[in-house]
Amino acid sequence: MPKTIKPLSNNEVKNAKPKEKDYVLSDGKGLQLRVRINGSKHWNFNYYHPINKKRINMGLGTYPDLSLVNARKLAQDARELLALDIDPKEHRESKHKEKLAQEELTLEKVAKEWFDFSSKGLSKNYCDDMWRSLDNHIFPKLGKRPIGKLTAPLVSNVLDPLAKDDRLETVKRLCERLNRVMVFAVNKDYISVNPIAGVKANYNSPKRIHMPTLKPEELPELMQTLANASIKHVTRFLIEWQLHTLTRPGEAAGTRWDEIDFEKKEWTIPANRMKMRKEHVIPLTSQALQLLDAIKPLSGHRDFVFPSDRNPKTHINNETANMALKRMGFEGRLVSHGIRSLGSTTLNEEGFNADIIEAALAHVDKNQVRAAYNRTDYLDKRRELMCWWSEHIERASQGSLSISGVNKLTIVR
Repeated sequence: MPKTIKPLSNNEVKNAKPKEKDYVLSDGKGLQLRVRINGSKHWNFNYYHPINKKRINMGLGTYPDLSLVNARKLAQDARELLALDIDPKEHRESKHKEKLAQEELTLEKVAKEWFDFSSKGLSKNYCDDMWRSLDNHIFPKLGKRPIGKLTAPLVSNVLDPLAKDDRLETVKRLCERLNRVMVFAVNKDYISVNPIAGVKANYNSPKRIHMPTLKPEELPELMQTLANASIKHVTRFLIEWQLHTLTRPGEAAGTRWDEIDFEKKEWTIPANRMKMRKEHVIPLTSQALQLLDAIKPLSGHRDFVFPSDRNPKTHINNETANMALKRMGFEGRLVSHGIRSLGSTTLNEEGFNADIIEAALAHVDKNQVRAAYNRTDYLDKRRELMCWWSEHIERASQGSLSISGVNKLTIVR
């Protein structure tokens, strides 16, 4: 027969004195009073987990703040949960998190926790863009709202004006980022369900707008205009560097000297600076190397090939090339990112292998099965392609003052 335990009396609880070691007084049915050597008294409920049968102690409170009568009530509540195969300690923690979500865990706090967790390994520019979009559009109206009280109508009220202004791309990104924050909150057990999972369905998908770019036959016009443009040397170097390497604006602007291997004639962009989070090696042509030689007097002693005017310890702004192209008269015709399209179109028209062109542009094959089997980056073949492309740029610049063209330009500090 199980041992019969006599319930504690109020006097026993009140008069329990500390000893040389902590000790326990049992009230029966799992309720215990632990008396510490410092004289403090704590109520515990001792039980077996309903699933794994491990013995667990759950603290209930401190005597005399929690009386014997109330301690018994809490123990009884816990036993009722156990009868339903519910762990009372886990249940209490879940309720506590729900209360936090309803009162203290604001959307902005949880978003910051999500951002700190998910931004590791991502490029700084991408992370800045993610946080800026939330900070500009979501936090001013919803940032202080407890995440447990966030609803689909509240989010829609913020997104609707953007949709009416035809800013559907912004709406799409905000929906994606908000949902990632809410899924994070569900996984952290701050909330039980994501109440805004279906908000994106309320809005039309944005129309895909291609980046403005020039036709292949307009490349000489670009080179002639660039040669005579009243722009800073570093900006001109940057535009030609992007032309010869076919890189994205952020990748080109952030070029570091320690990424360049002059012996191998290669530029290795680390994964954290690439859109697809995959390291990208670019064969450098003689024209591209000439560009680096020409800019060395300006920035060879710094970390970045294209330093910022305001703070030379950082790189030039990603939008600098775009602003220069506008001032050169190409507004609506060409943006910095469109240089890649110009190169792609030209190379495809010349009959180069499409896979090699895609590899040169650091595009990831959308066919996942095909991508799994096609692991080569065609480095040798890309070297031939890039040489042809640089020579093509050089031919287009004949008669101009292209830095990498026939008439070489040397900058002296």
